[in-house]
Amino acid sequence: MTTTRGATEPDSRGRTGLDQVGRGLDRNPDVVVRDVEVTSDGWHVLRRTTFDVRGRDGSWTTQQRETYDRGNGAAVLPYDPVRGTVLLTRQFRWPAYVNDHPDGMLVEVAAGLLDADDPETAVRREAREELGVRLGQLTHVVDAFMSPGSVTERVHCYAAPYGPEDLVDAGGGVAEEGEEIEVLEVPVDEAMAMLGDGRIVDGKTILLLQWAALHGVVTSDGWVPAAVGEPSVRPGAPAGPDVRPGRRARA
Repeated sequence: MTTTRGATEPDSRGRTGLDQVGRGLDRNPDVVVRDVEVTSDGWHVLRRTTFDVRGRDGSWTTQQRETYDRGNGAAVLPYDPVRGTVLLTRQFRWPAYVNDHPDGMLVEVAAGLLDADDPETAVRREAREELGVRLGQLTHVVDAFMSPGSVTERVHCYAAPYGPEDLVDAGGGVAEEGEEIEVLEVPVDEAMAMLGDGRIVDGKTILLLQWAALHGVVTSDGWVPAAVGEPSVRPGAPAGPDVRPGRRARA
């Protein structure tokens, strides 16, 4: 049932005018927006939009689509080019659990919503909160729509080097926000094996690990190919699976 909360009446977060988003879009002459309704009163915004679409044969049809608007996000893969490791998280995800994931505990790259920050500021914030790592120079990988059929979110994806000296605290997320995040430091070969055997099924994490493998950013022996614009570095002793103090690795 359509509600006026968030439109003419304040929603639970005091917002109004949420039904105006998208009404004025005219960048595509083959799409004409007819109406936008706010259909839920939750933390994020669910809308039902009615629009006309002109097909390749010139005929017009009317369609309706629901979109979930939670804002945009940023994600980062920290990699140690000397020890050949990457930093990942593990946390419970209800949507995955309810959709047949065995236990809902997903291994992912650090990520979060932008809120009021720019993507680079947000991704450094999330890396510090979730992983306890201070990031080096960021490499922008891609901006990706992860579920464009229904979710408006665009995720700004980055990679960044780190070393042991950059592990400045335990990470684990923000307790006040209900976060309980396990921090995993994993050899890159193990991370790629996790892609192959289904231990990693998160889209942004698959994307960033595949990018790292494709570009040779980090390898199991710690060499960084000259093609990525950095000098090759001979590694020290190989690193095994690890977890930050007070947390347990099960990778």
